[in-house]
Amino acid sequence: MNQLLYLQNLNSRVMAKKREKTRYTKAELKDFEKIIDQKLEEAINQLEFYLNSVSENADGAKIKGLDDGTGTRERERMITLAGRQRKYIQHLENAKLRIQNGVYGVCRETGKLISKERLKAVPHATLSIAAKQGN
Repeated sequence: MNQLLYLQNLNSRVMAKKREKTRYTKAELKDFEKIIDQKLEEAINQLEFYLNSVSENADGAKIKGLDDGTGTRERERMITLAGRQRKYIQHLENAKLRIQNGVYGVCRETGKLISKERLKAVPHATLSIAAKQGN
């Protein structure tokens, strides 16, 4: 009797493994692509803002109400933010490429699907929470 229960348990675990999703469907990928497109548009607009701020102050003109040192510091901050924004845009564009290749949402460490909740929050994620935490 114990052997029968063991075999049934083993069979149910094997069947569960077979049913485990390894890729998101085309419809799910389309939904993720919409999220990425929206984030990409917002990121590009933000980058343009940073670049405009930098170019407006490129000729050394003082930022209204700020002294020379503070104005320079603010310009450097905008340049740093623009660099970060470019990097974020590149991550989003890479995520779109993964969608096109059909590998979007697959953890690069474990090979399992990254949760939908994580991808909605961080659409350019390439690691599951477990992999990111080192579990």
